[in-house]
Amino acid sequence: MGKSLIYSYKTAIVLLLIYALGLAIATFVEKYTGTQTAKTLIYYSPLFIFLQLLLVVNFIFSSIKHRLFEKGKWGFVLVHGAFIVILAGALTTHIFSKEGTVHLRENESSDRWITHTNKGETTHQLPFQLELKQFTMTRYPGSSSPSSFESDLIIHRGDQSFERKVSMNHILDLDGYRFFQSSYDKDEKGTVLSVNQDLAGRNITYTGYGILIMGFILCLTGKKSRFRQLAVQLKQIRNTSVLLLFLLPAFPLPAQNDPGKDLLAHIQKGQINSRHAAQFGALPMQSIEGRLEPVNTFSSEVLRKLHHSDKIGEFNSDQFLLSLLTRPEMWTYVPFITCSNPEIAFRFDLSEKQCAYYELFDSNGNYKLQDALDAIFRTPPAARSRLEKDLIKLDEQIHIFYQLINGEMINIFPVKDDPNHQWQASDDRMNEYLEAVLHALKSNDWNPADKALAAIRDYQEKNSDLAIASQKINAELRYNQLNVFSLCKRVYLIAGGLLLVFSFILLFRKSQKGVYSWISFGLIAMIAMALLYHLFGIGLRWYIAGYAPWSNAYETMIYVAFITVVAGILFVRKSTITFALASLFGGVILFVSGLNWMDPQITPLVPVLKSPWLMLHVAVIMAAYGFFGVSFLLGITNLVLSSFHRTNRHPLLSFRLRELTIINELSLWAGLILMTTGTFMGAIWANESWGRYWGWDPKETWALVTIVVYAIVTHLHLVKKWDNPRLFNLLSVLAFACVLMTYFGVNYLLSGMHSYR
Repeated sequence: MGKSLIYSYKTAIVLLLIYALGLAIATFVEKYTGTQTAKTLIYYSPLFIFLQLLLVVNFIFSSIKHRLFEKGKWGFVLVHGAFIVILAGALTTHIFSKEGTVHLRENESSDRWITHTNKGETTHQLPFQLELKQFTMTRYPGSSSPSSFESDLIIHRGDQSFERKVSMNHILDLDGYRFFQSSYDKDEKGTVLSVNQDLAGRNITYTGYGILIMGFILCLTGKKSRFRQLAVQLKQIRNTSVLLLFLLPAFPLPAQNDPGKDLLAHIQKGQINSRHAAQFGALPMQSIEGRLEPVNTFSSEVLRKLHHSDKIGEFNSDQFLLSLLTRPEMWTYVPFITCSNPEIAFRFDLSEKQCAYYELFDSNGNYKLQDALDAIFRTPPAARSRLEKDLIKLDEQIHIFYQLINGEMINIFPVKDDPNHQWQASDDRMNEYLEAVLHALKSNDWNPADKALAAIRDYQEKNSDLAIASQKINAELRYNQLNVFSLCKRVYLIAGGLLLVFSFILLFRKSQKGVYSWISFGLIAMIAMALLYHLFGIGLRWYIAGYAPWSNAYETMIYVAFITVVAGILFVRKSTITFALASLFGGVILFVSGLNWMDPQITPLVPVLKSPWLMLHVAVIMAAYGFFGVSFLLGITNLVLSSFHRTNRHPLLSFRLRELTIINELSLWAGLILMTTGTFMGAIWANESWGRYWGWDPKETWALVTIVVYAIVTHLHLVKKWDNPRLFNLLSVLAFACVLMTYFGVNYLLSGMHSYR
């Protein structure tokens, strides 16, 4: 009995479950007691290392017992063997590697570096000397945000001296030591470099990554692999359309706000000319981050931030901003600033849902929120309540409005001969322009305002040290006007829902041809065209931003929605229901991305994200989420179908249930391979950027938990008692909770380096 446990698949699954549970618990231990405590109690504890050793022993003995080599299961063997090599590399790193820092000031040299451990600081000697020739901080034009920072070093080794440069994502590899740009002194005259000595561990780990990729290729292409066997089984099942009558939750669209206030109606009587407002919106300006963008982008962001809508009354965002700039005193009395927390409105005597700027001040002119905010900012961010966070958001809205009515933020005038290439908002030309707009509102003659706007544009072209890329400005205007992802959302939801309905009708018809079949084909074509339009929108945003658009929460959701529909279209010939569900899920993701708490703003990348590994890592991980999302919906569908099949044993349902379960497993395997590959791409990015490929950051840890959980689900078929379609589909639904925790939960429940996502 004892020997059978060593090579039992059931033992492997139980050990993996314990491993995943331990990892999950460790992330919360880390939050409340610190990283070092979590490492001591769990990550690097003898018990946890022993658990990983048991997994290794189990795989080796089970491979021998079940004769995996003789059966030609080379993909299976290589993938699991790769994890053994990766674990060996991690153990080598843990035992033998050293990690520390070296601090240098300009024109100073040192051959010492310091490691930090539980026992304190230890000083080590380098086999060469490092001299800092110069530290350089580069900022985005007109902004304090760092674009890059780099250290020019002189290496003194014996009688030889040579220069090297270290910057973010550009390391110095010398004599087994790797140096990474980590930090810098406040006066920007000194640098802090991370030092890593881990030649053996790194080589072993990277070898494991290479074996892993080869194993995955064989898993996808090998004739005896599980993936290929499932594909063959799917071909053997008769391809008949099937559908579950699926009740979709009603997602209410944000209610359009009709202020219904006399003052707003009075302001809008003197209508801002839409043609002129569009010209004003096309004017280039410099954002707070230093990016040149059209005023239309800024006005849209401001209106969404303040009013949670793209329009206010009859005004679009450009008309609103121009009206606000010309009549600021009137707008202070318009109740349009969204206050979603009713408790705040009650506590500070504000209008419910939407308040006016003047309401935030008492009769003595004191800011009502000030005392509460002072108390909140003395509280650690992790300990702040929902009410306190909403109060901070309202304060941000009030601050933005205050800056706008005081002529700030609209940076449309280049500062002459400024080394930082900064643009400013205040200028006499702005006052002349706004006076011309006021005159036009009274006389309805917009020619003087057109001329004043043209004068500003001429001033920009003559005095800007930055190249004004008119093509990108026009592209961004086009991007704003097209509202690509909103249109795709509607198509995915409506066409996907209708496709479900007509597929359901075809399910109970003997003939799969006829008008319903043609309607289904038309809906599929419509979704496919929306998918191409979706791709166009991603490409257009990529062109405008200058980098792959999946660097923040909004962009990754746009990308996940795209991949989800792509995942569905891969199975459209096998199952219409899979494509319909994927389309609906893609629409739901786009719906969530359009909610007010998501920020669609295009911002410059922080230095560490300027790496090609970022594009690969995030793209592959997000693609995995798309396949997991499809499996989640297929799992729900199969569970409902199996319940219906118990009471009504329609012959078609058996075929369809088996078919959809196979597609579910294929989708899970695709997602698991992508998730694993993307996670280890992230490890390579981390190692090439800051010198360690795994640091037990909560996001990293939960990505590993997700991999382990989906590995359990996809390996259930190896245990006869657990090889049950109903159990498999149920677990494919429950496992999606790990995806939600990795993507959303870590950001809100835990903390770590990946909070920028």
